Amino acid sequence: MVVTRRLAAALLGGSMLFLAACGSGGGTSGPVSIVFATQGLGAEGDASKKAVADFNKANPGIHVSILTLSPTANNAYQQLTQRFIAGSDTPDVITSDVIWPATFAKSGWILPLDRFHLNTGDFFAGQLKSGTYQGKLYAVPWFINAEGVYYRTDLVSSPPTSPQQLVQEAKAVMSSNPSIKTGFAFEGAKYEGVVTAFLNVLGGFGGSLDPSKIDSPENVQALTYLKNLIYQDHVSPPAVTSWQESNVQDQWLSGQAAFAMNWPYIFQLSEKAGSAVQGKTGWIPFPSSTGTPMSALGGDDLVINARSKHPDAAWKFIQYLTSPSVQIQRAIGAGDPPAVKSAYTQQLYSQAPYYRQEQAVFNVVEPRPVSPVYPQISEVLQTQLNAALTNQTSPEQALAAAQQQINGIVHGSGG
Repeated sequence: MVVTRRLAAALLGGSMLFLAACGSGGGTSGPVSIVFATQGLGAEGDASKKAVADFNKANPGIHVSILTLSPTANNAYQQLTQRFIAGSDTPDVITSDVIWPATFAKSGWILPLDRFHLNTGDFFAGQLKSGTYQGKLYAVPWFINAEGVYYRTDLVSSPPTSPQQLVQEAKAVMSSNPSIKTGFAFEGAKYEGVVTAFLNVLGGFGGSLDPSKIDSPENVQALTYLKNLIYQDHVSPPAVTSWQESNVQDQWLSGQAAFAMNWPYIFQLSEKAGSAVQGKTGWIPFPSSTGTPMSALGGDDLVINARSKHPDAAWKFIQYLTSPSVQIQRAIGAGDPPAVKSAYTQQLYSQAPYYRQEQAVFNVVEPRPVSPVYPQISEVLQTQLNAALTNQTSPEQALAAAQQQINGIVHGSGG
């Protein structure tokens, strides 16, 4: 009887070991495998490959492979949602545009991260908002992006401190320098860029992109200001109503603009040898009459698939990507500004001095509405803002129409 019990115990023990090995995601058969879905071509793609290779070498118990997403944001979003809807447990770690987490979280597609106890003080507060939905953290900032105002340090004695001073400086530079064709270049085309441009200027007048306050007096002032740049002050050409990032970039890098609103990658291009603005570039948040400037948040977060079989391994990889040394490496190699504040050190500045100025813009980042229906809200704003800028309607009428449509979207979604 004793022998029989011992045999049964041995067989049971063997079965448990077999089950444990099968359920451990690899156990004795090899490392845990996770998939990292990310965008990025050229230097960004190379930086991601290097980070993954270095992580795999330092962590033999985990193997990360890359799933390359489309470089076009809308296509990448569709690729991810198709996998989520299909119930796939991969990719495990996902690069998420800062406007996606709320939609993913509401659908139950990504994992709440509070149990990992992220030190939120390590990151810029505005970007953390982009990954927080209904009080829970769903996304970790990977690299930050923000839209600010470039100005010519050789033509402007000191950066403007109000929206009105910016106009005055732009007029003065244009009148005294025939080579300056554009006083203020910005994105006014009917696409997401006009929304971020508007968000920057809202800070100058105390406005906000709160969906319930779109037609506020402050927001009307801000949109009127943008329209007047074209038709009253004549510091922005009518062509800005069809300009996107690349058009603004061309105006600035060719040395034809006194001021330009664009993203931080322009700073790196400005300082390249042979640039018309090398050594002549400054960057600030859009100036505010209220003393509280804002910069539109861009950039990418990192999220974990709610169905991932290896969330702990996924979290370990995220910790690696957001470590200061890896953040600095990516900033220098790919030009992606660190999301981790402690990465802004002499080590970074010695190789890329322009990052010194960028912190002032990152400190005042403001996300677009963190809402699962933001894509629909944005479509309305793009249409109405561009209509005002192209003189088809007044700023008051444009924002009133936007408010009515957005109310219907928000209330219809239950949000």
